[in-house]
Amino acid sequence: MSRRKFLVVADDTPEFQAALRFACRRARSTDGHVAILRVIEPAVFEHWSGVREEIERQARAEAEAVLNRSAEYVLAETGQAPEFIIKNADNARAALRQVIGEDPDIKILVLAAAVEGRGPGPLIAAIAKDGVTWGGRKLPVTLVPGDLTDAEIADLA
Repeated sequence: MSRRKFLVVADDTPEFQAALRFACRRARSTDGHVAILRVIEPAVFEHWSGVREEIERQARAEAEAVLNRSAEYVLAETGQAPEFIIKNADNARAALRQVIGEDPDIKILVLAAAVEGRGPGPLIAAIAKDGVTWGGRKLPVTLVPGDLTDAEIADLA
């Protein structure tokens, strides 16, 4: 059975929480499912493989910790555990292209816009410039204002 998945990119910005809250609300109201992507970018230490491997191990552990913290919230909000996706990629756009291209159940990408005049962020800027074709298919993108309150999200989603 195909399930509608709402994909959220987990990063270290405060806006991530707004995107996650919105995706949870939409998933709950449409009998959907939340998938959370955490991207691990390559380590910069090319000369010492032991150092690079340790940095990559720490990045993986940090990614798992971020996803596990988010899982508690998603489970409480939707009644279902989220799907975790951890990808090693040069950037979030490359990871999204791969993940979306491989999973036809991903129906909507939910991103939150930065607040306080920091600009839209590199991922949203890339989407605005290059469009929304991911892995050979088009996918709707929902941009959530990063400073929406819980009440505003409840009203919208």
